[in-house]
Amino acid sequence: MDWKEKQEENKKMNIQKCAVIGCGGVGATSAYTLIESGLFNEIVLIDANHKKAEGEALDIGHGIPLTVPSKIYAGDYADLQDAYLVIIAAGANQLPGETRLDISAKNAKVFKQIVPEIVKYNQDCILLIVTNPVDVLTSLTLKLSGFPKERVIGSGTVLDTARLKYLLSSRFHIDSRNVHAWMIGEHGDTSLAAWSSATIAGLPVEEYCKQAGCTKESLELNAIYEEARDSAYHIIERKGSTFYAIAMSVRRIAEALVRDERSIMTISSCAKGYYGLGEICLGLPTIVGRAGAKSIIEIPLNEEEMAKLKHSAAELDKVYQEILGE
Repeated sequence: MDWKEKQEENKKMNIQKCAVIGCGGVGATSAYTLIESGLFNEIVLIDANHKKAEGEALDIGHGIPLTVPSKIYAGDYADLQDAYLVIIAAGANQLPGETRLDISAKNAKVFKQIVPEIVKYNQDCILLIVTNPVDVLTSLTLKLSGFPKERVIGSGTVLDTARLKYLLSSRFHIDSRNVHAWMIGEHGDTSLAAWSSATIAGLPVEEYCKQAGCTKESLELNAIYEEARDSAYHIIERKGSTFYAIAMSVRRIAEALVRDERSIMTISSCAKGYYGLGEICLGLPTIVGRAGAKSIIEIPLNEEEMAKLKHSAAELDKVYQEILGE
């Protein structure tokens, strides 16, 4: 997109306006983190329970005098008209014992109602999907909206990657900003850690361990991966739901979008044409900027990782085809 095209595109939307659809724990906490970030001067909250949206808007709004001046209010779909970013966090929560894919049918029905309402009032926004199963619902939203694929993205494995980096930094007693490792594929049970391209301070993980004198236990990378993969289950078992870290992930994605950072993040977007995958959305390192998902970066994967990625995509596509048939 050249400068003139970007100027025309910006006329259609208010870059400082965001909408959050769904005011449960994730949606409301995301709205709170966005108000704190100062990225937007206007945030509209939409929920099937309008009083809930009003309550969240009031609660967050009362803190605005303590942060950057902005406006937050409960609205309806007509208020989406000029919003640059629309975040969908509506749907059923993952219950103890459920996988993210278990709730696909329930939340697909919700999205089949929500997405047409969004499109009715705004066809130029970026859609950011947070509801689980996020990859399947991002694929569904892409189909239902008819938007270009770069403007329909999901939170993907941004949180999974943060969890992996957190665990590695804790294990090796190193600043997490010096850890570069990706969790890719499904935001769920078939995700994988791309160990073959992981580095700490620019060194392959095992080489870093040799130089840093790490213990043998520190190199149990599969155990670290499993802990990152299963983190949500542990949190749900203890407190019922997860919302702080995913809300921080939403804020980080929003920053990359609004500031046109061209940051590489493992958001969920259409993977067709990459790694030999079909038309399914899943988490892969992607350049994120003002126009959305600019392009996927094909990081090197070994044979085992490639097989796991294709398995993850196949599992997601199976669930996606099931919800299309309902």
